[in-house]
Amino acid sequence: MTKYIIAHDLGTTGNKATLYDADGRLVGSAFYGYSTEFAHTGWAEQNPEDWWRAVCASTQELLRQTKIRPADVAVVTFSGQMMGAVPLDRAARPLRNAIIWADQRAVPQERWLGERMDPADVYRITGHRLSASYSLSKILWLRDNQPDVYRATYKFVHAKDAIVARLTGNFVTEPTDASGMNLYDLDAWDWSARIIEAAGLDADKLPALRRSIDVVGEVLPQVAEEVGLPAGTPVVIGGGDGTCAAAGAGVVDEGAAYNYVGSSSWIALATRQPIYDADYRTFTWAHLVPGMYSPCGTMQMAGGSYQWTRDQLAPQEREAAGALGLSAYELMNLSAQKSPPGANGLLFLPYLLGERSPRWNPRARGAFIGLTVRHTRGDMVRAVLEGVTMNLRVILEAFTAQGARIDAMRIIGGGARGRFWNQLMADIYGVPVQRLAILEEATSMGAALAGGIGVGLYKDFSMSQTMNAIAETFQPDPAAQAVYGKVFPIFEAAYHALLPIYDQIAEAGL
Repeated sequence: MTKYIIAHDLGTTGNKATLYDADGRLVGSAFYGYSTEFAHTGWAEQNPEDWWRAVCASTQELLRQTKIRPADVAVVTFSGQMMGAVPLDRAARPLRNAIIWADQRAVPQERWLGERMDPADVYRITGHRLSASYSLSKILWLRDNQPDVYRATYKFVHAKDAIVARLTGNFVTEPTDASGMNLYDLDAWDWSARIIEAAGLDADKLPALRRSIDVVGEVLPQVAEEVGLPAGTPVVIGGGDGTCAAAGAGVVDEGAAYNYVGSSSWIALATRQPIYDADYRTFTWAHLVPGMYSPCGTMQMAGGSYQWTRDQLAPQEREAAGALGLSAYELMNLSAQKSPPGANGLLFLPYLLGERSPRWNPRARGAFIGLTVRHTRGDMVRAVLEGVTMNLRVILEAFTAQGARIDAMRIIGGGARGRFWNQLMADIYGVPVQRLAILEEATSMGAALAGGIGVGLYKDFSMSQTMNAIAETFQPDPAAQAVYGKVFPIFEAAYHALLPIYDQIAEAGL
């Protein structure tokens, strides 16, 4: 009898349940949405009960669609949004809404902790900058502002961990999510006693640490009917969504890297040691693969910059695309292809929402530089794609400067669909770019890998190569590479030259 894996991906907009078979094939999927509450500026909360309802409903819908018997489910496993804070009582019930990754209310707690401990030491221990984005500052905010909730909390967990606790009665997390808390020692593979002491945190409120591939319990009889799975079904903890995506993209061995291109974008690697950048341009997660790491760098507006270009600069393409039944981006790419590498001397700085890594500058602004009367819309479209890709190259070079080996770049996400952009990436990155067969399911695929390995359906993470094969490879063009070798230093110089202007704009309140 064929056995199956159910993988849940608890994202920001909803939960996606996917079903994989023992051969690694995607059999079906179901989605259940939920909302986010923005009660105040900088606040972002979700109700964990909504997550539970989503998991139950999507599980039942998935089984109904695929006509798979619940008894044939060998394991249920998870990926989930990271960097949150979910206070649970001893019965695994939430004591309040979850403070999710997008919440920025805990800046005072971040600053307070930065006075008690050198931020450089925090980066060296955790692989991450000290930030209000991470779980520790959010927990400290609860301690400072809702002490009754803090005192009543049995364990602070993440989204997937909250569901696992509800399913199994066990309060656990694993290295990938733990490494996004500003509390995890990457060298020791354990909570940092030094940071816990500096923060004055009650260490007993942290969950137990297990491996991402570990079976951490079984579906309890009292929730079996509600979730739609037999009591005793094994539960594998899985990992945070970003690191699950790395595994799903096949980035499981040293030398492998992937580039997710959606509205935002990031580059992540698989390494045997953390990467610490002297300028703090990048950060490092624990990998889904036990004992490995996933250094990462992100940018705010990748596909988002291209979407802005479509909306503001390409009305003709949008109108024509509708009539032809095509994507406006396809027509924009045709226009951009008429422009040579370097876009006839036109540069675009893609900082339409400030920037995270590699710049860590919320004041940064977007700009076209070098614009003349000779430039065409095609030049502008090409310049936008080149600017986004050169900004990602800054991340790539931060890794290689620390000795990282990158043999090729795998591409996933909606932005990976365009062959023109794929080739442009190969030319700017200077490594082969590999577009994967499945572009949108890497996160659930990574969770499924963890679950399948955990119960012995899959031998190891090499199964990722079967689940998501390379569809097409783009080799760097030497002539284009030579051009970008001249353009890239100018791109870097342009950003640094504008730093005083960014400050002046911000200080003028504009």
